[in-house]
Amino acid sequence: MLERYVYKGTQKLRCGYTTGSCAAAAAKAAAGMLITGETIKWIELSTPKGIPLKLEVMDITRGKDFVTCGIQKDSGDDADVTNGILVFATVRKTENNITIDGGKGVGRVTKPGLDQEVGQAAINRVPRKMIYDEVKKVCEEEDYIMGLDIIISIPGGEELAKKTFNPRLGIAGGLSVLGTTGIVEPMSEAALVETIRTEMGLRKAEGQEYLIAAPGNYGEAFAEEVLYLPDKRTIKCSNFIGETIDMTYEFELKGLLLVGHIGKLIKLGAGIMNTHSKWADGRMEILCTCCLLAGGETQLLIKLLKCVTVEEALELLKEEGLLETTMKILMEKIEYYLQIRAYDGLTIGAVVFSNKFGLLGKTEQADFLLNQIKL
Repeated sequence: MLERYVYKGTQKLRCGYTTGSCAAAAAKAAAGMLITGETIKWIELSTPKGIPLKLEVMDITRGKDFVTCGIQKDSGDDADVTNGILVFATVRKTENNITIDGGKGVGRVTKPGLDQEVGQAAINRVPRKMIYDEVKKVCEEEDYIMGLDIIISIPGGEELAKKTFNPRLGIAGGLSVLGTTGIVEPMSEAALVETIRTEMGLRKAEGQEYLIAAPGNYGEAFAEEVLYLPDKRTIKCSNFIGETIDMTYEFELKGLLLVGHIGKLIKLGAGIMNTHSKWADGRMEILCTCCLLAGGETQLLIKLLKCVTVEEALELLKEEGLLETTMKILMEKIEYYLQIRAYDGLTIGAVVFSNKFGLLGKTEQADFLLNQIKL
């Protein structure tokens, strides 16, 4: 177990190690056993982040010309679907070169724009380099000059992948072997942002220049079922609205349409571009400001501030006949702050809805973007 910790607020959380580290460690151990004939129970590995690992080698199988062994994934306190899985490497001797491929349970890339080319195993660049470098070290230490064929496999990976973004991203048949640092930091926001970047890159590679960004499942479903927008144009941006807007310049997109529940997107009306509650709330305060500008009286504003959910507040506005005017003012505020974040060269807009009241409002460029996305 990796004894390394990070602090998130007041919580002390244990780090883990990636599927990439597991694959590299398993490959190094299997190569060492194949070349030397010895049994290796523990294997040491240096991660790209510079943190050394000493991992137990499990389920060793020897054949006439190969060795297979596994390393158990430990996600630390950031437990996900891959926590506790075994990542295996099978290493065989060949005439020359070190080759790396994926076996059962490791996905295959089926769409352009991802880390690996179409048809390649979903073993990303950094893990591939880790595997190669660690196996190369073994070869050099043992004066082994022939080649090695390395197959990485993850039993049960095909089923587990259904719980990940892989089917959405066009990675078929299993999990990805990932990790840029070799270490898993609990609740890593960087990992979530990188997922958004990957999905946006995929859409751009498909030739799409106008995209939809939805914070979650509600927004995605509304875009598809109510606005009749193609799901292949939608990326999930979670709470990272600002980062998603910034990425559109990285991929040279022409337009971005945000589609989301008012509980999230109302925060844009105050320029809050990370909608997670730990960064800022202000939902009722924003709604009160818009209501005040719409002519709302003091007693109504006091009631709004006492609401727990935005849906509850909308009900009050509906009863007072101020819902439509308040939403119009909110859309103007959202438009203002989106334009500030988007700078020049990007057409940006938003569509805001609630589960009870349906479509609540659109910003100025929303209809133009809707037409472009439907083309």
